[in-house]
Amino acid sequence: MPGRLLTVKVAAARAVGALSRRTGRGGTSLPGKALLRLAPDAIAQLAGRLPRGSVLLSATNGKTTTAAMVAGILERGGARLVHNRAGANMAGGVTTALLDGDGDMGLFEVDEFWLDRVAAQVEPRALLLANLFRDQLDRYGELETIADRWAAVVAGFGPRPPVLVLNADDPLVADLGRDRSDVWYFGVDDDAMAMADMQHAADSKHCRRCGAPYVYDAIYLGHLGHYHCPNGDARRPEPQVRAVSIELRGTRSAAFTLIAPQGQARVELPLPGLYNVYNALAAAALALALEAPLDDVVAGLEGVEPAFGRAETLALPGGTELAILLIKNPAGANEVLRTLVLEPGEHDLLGVLNDNTADGRDVSWVWDADFEVLADRLRRVTCAGTRADELAVRLKYAGVPTDRIVVCDDLETALDEAAAHAGERLYALPTYTAMLELREVLARRGVAEGSFA
Repeated sequence: MPGRLLTVKVAAARAVGALSRRTGRGGTSLPGKALLRLAPDAIAQLAGRLPRGSVLLSATNGKTTTAAMVAGILERGGARLVHNRAGANMAGGVTTALLDGDGDMGLFEVDEFWLDRVAAQVEPRALLLANLFRDQLDRYGELETIADRWAAVVAGFGPRPPVLVLNADDPLVADLGRDRSDVWYFGVDDDAMAMADMQHAADSKHCRRCGAPYVYDAIYLGHLGHYHCPNGDARRPEPQVRAVSIELRGTRSAAFTLIAPQGQARVELPLPGLYNVYNALAAAALALALEAPLDDVVAGLEGVEPAFGRAETLALPGGTELAILLIKNPAGANEVLRTLVLEPGEHDLLGVLNDNTADGRDVSWVWDADFEVLADRLRRVTCAGTRADELAVRLKYAGVPTDRIVVCDDLETALDEAAAHAGERLYALPTYTAMLELREVLARRGVAEGSFA
């Protein structure tokens, strides 16, 4: 009888989703939200029907890209995945994926603040925690708030805990595995990638056990790197899965040598930046922990396509290429800027800064993003979004001449204005909701194949 009752509720939720799509409102979360109102334990019931169980992953940055990489690897091994590919990663989005999916294994990216509620129902086979950066402080609070919630998740699993996959280079994340033996760590080992100084936007810099500032032997990205507590209370664990001999090739690609217990291989990654090398490492470690062959790992990473709005390149009418590089917090923005510095010549930018709920109302983080590194390389910047003026002021103080900054609040007008004055390539740096709006505009114009919904 309980199964039949759930079937009725599932049918009702699917009808809600179908109506939502017909009215143009999308359907990535609404059906799941409807089902959860009717059946609060729906995630547990639906996930429990997957014969090969489920895998969860969470992070501040890179969830959607990392999940796409994991999917590309596991599907090569025959897995039929139920996966929230659109990136809807709160409980409603996970439930919608389970409603719509037809597979034997779940792969779900989960918002960092929702992990405890989803993990309690899914009881995953493996759990990947990739990074914690300062993001949307008005919604989530300081990093330690999330770290404490994650620690409770890790400690709260029953007699069959999942395999834990953690970023050795992130002190807060690595600390979650200190008392566990079944942990796969991943990290970067390449002195050539180390920065001379820690960025102003770096976050987790103190030992959680004694409070002393970490001593860094190498800094790679934000607060990620090789570190140790001067009092001997903690240090970076030795990763089983490592990236060495990294080569960054501007905004188009990267390469690295992957070293793991299963062997080593050169990976030609069709995505840019050290941040995507970290995403690839995370995906590789998770897949290897699930016993995927090394050949599948390499093929999956090399075959990945840019996730929605993340280093995606589209051809605009008139021949200009539009590269969309999502920025949503200081660490992510700095890596995008660091990647753009590798591109020769002057650049045309379309910056879109929103302060909608999903972006975070507090946009002061733009003052921690190091726009100065690119200031003398910008030929023209068009600023748009709900906080376009704030972005323009930030760029002015970064050293961009004011005669190179144009403010245009309306996104469609700003896109046309920026494209009309751009050379061969226009770089769009939107925040999260701005990226969705930009993709909607491009889809309506036939430039992109479809919208987020």
